[in-house]
Amino acid sequence: MKIYKDISVYDAALDRLQTILTSFEHVYFSVSGGKDSSVMLQLAAQVAREVGAKFDILFIDLEAQYRATIDHLMELKEAVKDVTNTFFWVALPISLRNAVSVIQPKWICWNKEDRKHWVRDMPSWAINEDSNIFPFFRHGMEFEHFTLDFTKWYAENNGLSAAGIGIRSDESLNRFRTIISKTKEPWNGYAWTTYVKDGGENTGVVNFYPMYDWATEDIWIAVGRYNLIFNQIYELMYKNGLSIHEQRLCQPYGDDQRNGLDQFRALEPETWNRVLERVHGVNFGNIYARSSLLGNMRTEKPKHMTWEQYAVFLLETIGIAAPELRDHYTEKIKTFLAWHEAHEGVNVSEIPEEADLKEEAAKKTASWRRIARAIEKNDFWMSRLSFSQTKNDVARMFELKEKYANLIYAKDADTASLRRVAKELNND
Repeated sequence: MKIYKDISVYDAALDRLQTILTSFEHVYFSVSGGKDSSVMLQLAAQVAREVGAKFDILFIDLEAQYRATIDHLMELKEAVKDVTNTFFWVALPISLRNAVSVIQPKWICWNKEDRKHWVRDMPSWAINEDSNIFPFFRHGMEFEHFTLDFTKWYAENNGLSAAGIGIRSDESLNRFRTIISKTKEPWNGYAWTTYVKDGGENTGVVNFYPMYDWATEDIWIAVGRYNLIFNQIYELMYKNGLSIHEQRLCQPYGDDQRNGLDQFRALEPETWNRVLERVHGVNFGNIYARSSLLGNMRTEKPKHMTWEQYAVFLLETIGIAAPELRDHYTEKIKTFLAWHEAHEGVNVSEIPEEADLKEEAAKKTASWRRIARAIEKNDFWMSRLSFSQTKNDVARMFELKEKYANLIYAKDADTASLRRVAKELNND
């Protein structure tokens, strides 16, 4: 592990924790189930046992979590119960960022109105809307507002307190700035602490970062060397090809979705399916917002996705609402790709992400962007991939109409032939 001035970062963290736990009567640790906060909590428990101290724990359950993360939180809860006063397991309807949708830029976890779509059952021991103990809480309040108001509430009830945060400065530039900020007010001159302020006023809580100088390697060295428990989702991430520096636990619809949303499908397929049903996003396009199943999706490709990934993502979306429709499009796309391989000598692995826009518009070249845009348009004939209306397609539409009452309305169709068939379907 890293050594600074003849002391390892591990021993330095223990010293900082001892300083806090012997200086403050009331301390809480914010945990997420991630590797950093998990190691921080276990080291804090070790020090607390040595100095005869106890602390509180805050965990904000965002509902759409990995099953492995919840299992690990339960494991941690049990492991440190001897030095824990109160474990604030919060499962309240909090507003969260949804970076994968222009339709629903926010979503509310644990919203009662969405109970049937919850990713998992609410823990019976959690602080929920019916057992809420926080007078400051408002339904749908922002995550950031909740954490700040919790800080103020904690100080109002306990006096000057400390809050342990498991961030490391090498994780991001923002975290580095948090540590080196010249404008912050440290406690007792310790650079790894800062008074939490609201509108320039002290809240009565000191944030401290006992592991701010650790590297990712140090985390895993500590886990291995001192036999610490850890979230098994990291093992799955590693086996799925993510290095220890790429692994992130983030709420699945946030701005850092590359290692959040994309990973759900590979790591926990059952959780992935529930996540897809939970929130409007690129997967859902406008399926639940438009009047008919075949209306335009009006979505945007997330920046982290390739056009090929986006096309597959859209097909998975459609499959949730109508698997027959997904299969119909899939067959069309297979035929499209097979034609280009037979006539142009371009196999699937050679299909470019993008081609010249004019060439794509003129239907003269294949690209994954062209395929994705065709799916977005939800044109049953797939005319944007050079297909035309066939008797079999029309027959299939009438079959689907038997199952999906809102299959297609004329006002939602963007081609004359589709509008004509839509009128026939709805007249029948």
